[in-house]
Amino acid sequence: MRNLITDVPGIHVGNATDLAIGTGVTVVLCEEPAVAAVDVRGGGPGTRETDLLDPAATVERVDAVCLSGGSAFGLDAASGVMAGLAKRGRGFAVGPARVPIVPGAILFDLLNGGDKGWEEHPPYHRLGRTALEDAEANGLHFPLGSVGAGTGCTTATVKGGLGSASALGADGHVVGAVVAVNAAGSPLFGAGPHFRAGPYERHGEFGGLGLPSALPEEEAAHPHLKGGVARFATTLAVVATDAILSTVQARRLAIMAQNGLALSLYPVHTPLDGDVVFALATGRRPLEAPLPDLARLGGLASIVLARAVARAIHAARRLPFPEGQLSWQDHFGARFASPSAAGAADPGLAE
Repeated sequence: MRNLITDVPGIHVGNATDLAIGTGVTVVLCEEPAVAAVDVRGGGPGTRETDLLDPAATVERVDAVCLSGGSAFGLDAASGVMAGLAKRGRGFAVGPARVPIVPGAILFDLLNGGDKGWEEHPPYHRLGRTALEDAEANGLHFPLGSVGAGTGCTTATVKGGLGSASALGADGHVVGAVVAVNAAGSPLFGAGPHFRAGPYERHGEFGGLGLPSALPEEEAAHPHLKGGVARFATTLAVVATDAILSTVQARRLAIMAQNGLALSLYPVHTPLDGDVVFALATGRRPLEAPLPDLARLGGLASIVLARAVARAIHAARRLPFPEGQLSWQDHFGARFASPSAAGAADPGLAE
């Protein structure tokens, strides 16, 4: 296993990164249309086509999910993905026409430095198409950290980024997650270096530090919170599984996976965040006992997402601008060398 969401059969990921602007796009591409759902918890979300993912809606499957920086400008990235998929003949059939189904969500990264001086032509349509092409060409292996939708991400304490993780459940189902961590809260206990997701780490994937010897007493009363204006945050995630799920079951998977953000970020789901979790089911393996199996699948998804958050922070690097936030590596990397490279294969991740 690669310890990436692409361990789920039928899932590919591509990134487009523009370091001059300090932003990017991540596309989760389904080899075949996948059952999808979404759960939105933050107070300031920016989304596209999420109403379509209501279990009562007509269209049950999607071709891809698009995660983008750029705030509302970034919603155009999904249009670029749609255009690329339409050119390839992908999409929901309406007579002879094909309409690619590409839900998306955006995060705020407009105050992190870089050249944001576009006028008539924001870059996101182009970045969406580039990320789609990357998913098609290199979709099983992708880097973590300051890439794709994670490029311009920040948190209350250290630089945010793009993370991913996966696990094999005891029943044989694979669960994976990819996340762009741009949280108003912090992924660390106090000032660090320990990750809030530390108890769930596998094989030193984000430094092997475990838990601090004592928890900061002041944290509950005065939690770290990102400064700046409203909508300056948002964590976006996609969880995927090879299980055969209905749209109702996929929605439950997304709801349970949101717990992974609560296990790895504090505070979370704030009025300043637009936290969104999409769920994809590629339909390769049935559930043997639907209710308990789905409960276990959702529990595993929450742990996998928490690990993906920490991997994002561990792999992130500061952007080359005066406003660029210092990364975990800048603060602690010299003291705590990583035993495994970001995005590298990480065997033995069975739960």
